[in-house]
Amino acid sequence: MELDRAGLLVDTSLTGQAWCRAHSDLLDAWMAHLFREAVSARQGGGLAFAAVAGYGRAELCPNSDIDVVLLHDDRSDIADVADRLWYPIWDARLKLGHSVRTVRQALSLAGGDLDTATSLLDVRHLAGDETLTDDLRARALSQWQKSAKRGLDHLRLRVADRHERAGEVAFLLEPDLKDGRGGLRDVHALHWAETARHILFETDDAELEDPYHRLLEARVELHRHTGRESNRLTLQDQDAVAAALGYEDADALMTSLATAARTIAWTSDDTWRRVESSLRGPLGRIARRDRELAASVALRDGEIHVEPGPEGHDATSALRAASLAADRSTVIDRPSLEVLARDVAPLPDAWPSEARDALVDLLLAGRPAIRVIEALDQRGIWGRVLPEWMAVRCRPQRNAYHRFTVDRHLLEATANAAELAPRVERPDLLVIGTLLHDLGKGLTGDHTRRGIELAYLVGARMGFPPNEVELLAAMVEHHLLLADVATRRDLDDPGTIEQVAKAVGSPVLLELLAALTEADSRATGPSAWSEWKAGLVATLVERVAHVLRGGPVGDVAADVLTTEQQALLDAGPRRIEAQGDLLTLVVADEPGVFSRVAGVLTMHGIDVIAATIHGDAKGTGLLQFRVEHSRRGNHDWIAVVDDLSRALDDQLDVDAEVDKTTRRYERASSQGARPPQQAVYFDTRISRGATVIDVHAPDGVGVLFRITKVLARRGLDIRSAKVQTMGGQVVDAFYVRDAHGAKVTDDDELSAIRDAVLTAVSSRR
Repeated sequence: MELDRAGLLVDTSLTGQAWCRAHSDLLDAWMAHLFREAVSARQGGGLAFAAVAGYGRAELCPNSDIDVVLLHDDRSDIADVADRLWYPIWDARLKLGHSVRTVRQALSLAGGDLDTATSLLDVRHLAGDETLTDDLRARALSQWQKSAKRGLDHLRLRVADRHERAGEVAFLLEPDLKDGRGGLRDVHALHWAETARHILFETDDAELEDPYHRLLEARVELHRHTGRESNRLTLQDQDAVAAALGYEDADALMTSLATAARTIAWTSDDTWRRVESSLRGPLGRIARRDRELAASVALRDGEIHVEPGPEGHDATSALRAASLAADRSTVIDRPSLEVLARDVAPLPDAWPSEARDALVDLLLAGRPAIRVIEALDQRGIWGRVLPEWMAVRCRPQRNAYHRFTVDRHLLEATANAAELAPRVERPDLLVIGTLLHDLGKGLTGDHTRRGIELAYLVGARMGFPPNEVELLAAMVEHHLLLADVATRRDLDDPGTIEQVAKAVGSPVLLELLAALTEADSRATGPSAWSEWKAGLVATLVERVAHVLRGGPVGDVAADVLTTEQQALLDAGPRRIEAQGDLLTLVVADEPGVFSRVAGVLTMHGIDVIAATIHGDAKGTGLLQFRVEHSRRGNHDWIAVVDDLSRALDDQLDVDAEVDKTTRRYERASSQGARPPQQAVYFDTRISRGATVIDVHAPDGVGVLFRITKVLARRGLDIRSAKVQTMGGQVVDAFYVRDAHGAKVTDDDELSAIRDAVLTAVSSRR
């Protein structure tokens, strides 16, 4: 009998658990055949073949390990029998997890090894003497239950460690469907825990069933698509998995998986918190008596308890209980959540002041508020407080720049804002504005414009006076302003400072935006906030504040050289210095120099993040490049300086060297995220002396070199540049003048520049 899985692997009529069952059935028949071939009728006594772990649950994904145990009753020929079993399985190129044990040996190992103990809880008979399998199943269960306290404690710690390593399923861009927090393994762990001691609420099993099946479906299709045992659903695989499961697109798939994972994660967290409390016992709990904190709200065993009231509860009661829980870094207990979920009605169009105060207190509690709000959200209470939330709930942001779904990003940003609240005059507006700043992403159209509409609506409903509602709307409108200007505009240009000051209008709003910018960036992803970016934002805020206080812009922004820069320029004619992340060159100020420097840096795997150029009347230019390492180890500045000298002397073919570097390092960008934007924009107003060219393009080796080479060919003189990468997209800004030192304003010329740049960034080389 041959094992033929090919038909099943391409059978798209079966998905998820149904596919796993069919796969397991197919293997069961083959395994039983192998057992019969390996063991003649005369030799068959005292032998059993059993499936354990995932195979025991009949949940074999296409490339899962096949875990089996060969049970025997102290047979002396067991090694020969095992060889006759294992080799055909290995020959079939299956991943086999196998063991040979007596029942006593299996139980002994399970007594000291958590993985073995839990795998035996799912033992299932395949062939041979069924009494051996039944004996192992019964005794393994009894042993697990007798050592429940130790087993639960070990399992609890294992769950926490796994979450730390694998991260979130619900909120990460590329989740681990099996081991992540909210993944399949969490449901397995809950069932093992329930087997040891009844700890789940009556409704938990039913609530976990659909989420579990959704994750299992995705894992099956991921295995089928990749042809390997994949648990992490990467960007490039999400479209294929979505199509196989009939989702409209990958966004719909990821929303569904995030929703499922949140249910699993919340149930898991709640269960293990109660297990930990139970394992500590009464003396280990924080309090043994209720301590009343507010009307119908008490602290019970370290958790917030809400008494059912004769007239029920409103959303204000829920917010009050939530703020008390967050303030004490604890949670609302499960029975109280069920009471609130049953009783709480949506808040009225005009909130009572107590509701707004409770919400502000909750948000200002910072990071502990996230867990509390997640609980309210999971039980359907949070949507009654903020109905607009439902449009962003579990909404993915499928690009490498964002690490969280929209809703979790908002909570993370708000927690960051709470940490920064002491910096601002109005902490309440800071946390509310931060909570609202991306709410427009749940609606069609430009998310900032839609977010402004929501800010007016929600702010008024919460009871803020009109002038404060205006501030909330302005926070949403300008939430990207400071970060964009700081990283993409010349802060020494007076026009930059004047334009931001005009947009912001007041020191109060500037203060709120500065805190929101940091909170938002830190919640976005590791590449969204850095010491360099923080310094630029701080400089921008300081200069704009000076202007808003009535100071002249010339005091803080002027295109003049520092004393040190002037000394370098005077020391020309050729000078190249490199230290840390700063490269300085004093060279002939002519078109094409910037491009050649960018090309040499590309050759050495060094990314430019900012550049400035100053010239004097003698035709000498001072170029300074702020850089960061990208593809290799520490900068070998000696080699870089040598290549720069040769390039400037036309002794190095920079084009050819960049081409070789590109061939060596270029990789295709992730297929599955939204494709990076490719566009060129012009701003002829912000700078008094230069035209700003904004280029958005897919990231890749040599992109900066290709752009600047085109600008040089067009006879443009680059005076400064800001270069950054957001996920898989570069967002570069160049301040340029024409050959006569004037701004470029002619529409035909601007159109020609756009076409040439787009052609350059479209080319891989």
